[in-house]
Amino acid sequence: MMQLNHYPAAIAQAVQRVNEIDSQLMAVQHQINRFEGNADRNAAFDIDLKNDTQRKARRFELLLVNQEYQKAVDTLMRLTSDKANAIAHVEYLRNQFSVAKLETRLAIAQQLTDFEARELVGL
Repeated sequence: MMQLNHYPAAIAQAVQRVNEIDSQLMAVQHQINRFEGNADRNAAFDIDLKNDTQRKARRFELLLVNQEYQKAVDTLMRLTSDKANAIAHVEYLRNQFSVAKLETRLAIAQQLTDFEARELVGL
């Protein structure tokens, strides 16, 4: 367990990591939205497609063969998992900090109790 005064910096660093992952998630989501928008546009203006079902199928096909889109979706899933783990780490540090504070308070209370007991006895 680290020293009590090191926890705030460690927690701040862990929260910063969550924010960095969140920023990466937004960038990847923007990229995915762009790919999906392009697929929607291509399907919408394909004159060979007769109805919405055919357009949706064509959109799906376009996205399925787009390697960059697939890579972005994989990255999105990985970053989502990374963010969940980073948030869990922040909570772990916060809980450790709470426990360390409680242990410190307990030690102070025990020292005060011991001191008062010695005064009553006259030591």
